[in-house]
Amino acid sequence: MQVKDLISARVSLAPMAGITDYVLRSLIREQSPSALLTTEMISSEALTQVKDTVITKRDKNHSPISYQLSGHKPQMIADCAKYLEQCADMIDINMGCPVNKVVKGTDGCALMRNHKLASEIVRTVKSSVSIPVSVKFRLGYTFDDMNYVDFGERMQDAGADFITIHARTRSQMYGGKADWKKIAELKHSVDIPVFANGDIVSIESAAQCLEESEADGVAVGRGALGDVTLIHRIEQYINKGIYTPPPTLEEKIETLKQHLLKECELRREDVGVKFCRKFYPYYLNGFMGASKLRGEIVLIDNIKDVFKKLDNILVNVS
Repeated sequence: MQVKDLISARVSLAPMAGITDYVLRSLIREQSPSALLTTEMISSEALTQVKDTVITKRDKNHSPISYQLSGHKPQMIADCAKYLEQCADMIDINMGCPVNKVVKGTDGCALMRNHKLASEIVRTVKSSVSIPVSVKFRLGYTFDDMNYVDFGERMQDAGADFITIHARTRSQMYGGKADWKKIAELKHSVDIPVFANGDIVSIESAAQCLEESEADGVAVGRGALGDVTLIHRIEQYINKGIYTPPPTLEEKIETLKQHLLKECELRREDVGVKFCRKFYPYYLNGFMGASKLRGEIVLIDNIKDVFKKLDNILVNVS
């Protein structure tokens, strides 16, 4: 499958560690049959030691799907990419993660400060697999070191087929406002497709991002949490001009139930319920007493009682 086919929907699910797992990807795929899914970040070091079937799990209908790898050892990443080729339509290399424990290990966004190593990684992976290779990175490590245009050109020269750029620097982490306009300069400097990422939380923000960035599409991260319909709704709007409103509270609660059930099936009930707690603030918001309810529901450790609490919400919310 060529890159143009993988990104034809012009919307992708951005990788989020510990978030974009098999279950979330499955829920989004039920809504959108064609958007590009991306796995959570997979450490090449960890994958070399243990072939984690939970983190690599996929279904046949998950295509198009990209598997994201992190690391700083070219051959190790290439070997992992070769292993993942059996289930991936594309390999994405993480060069944008801003988290301290990642960049201290010279992975993630730290690679933007070592373009020679970054280029070697892309070349080595590209020569090891027969599927497209993409790179995700940021504007730069700091405001004083925004080298994203030069870095993007180097990644293209090394063989990258596709770029996703988060419109913040590493020093910003996830704070401040994403600067979509800067992405246009990169788009004009490379010939490969570019997707914009950062602060895309609605149809309106996606449309504005595309206008300002001139990107080929958008990668949706945190905006998809609590709203598995968002990616499809954006896809429908930017490609067909069809506007579909966000899900109602009732619909969000029903999706949360499905999310809980699937996580419990995947991980066991005790683990699945705890894993889903991180999603409660996204599904359960925008109504009176939401904060108090989340404080109560996060203490529940079995799915039966969580469901009871969820069933009571609509009864008590006027």
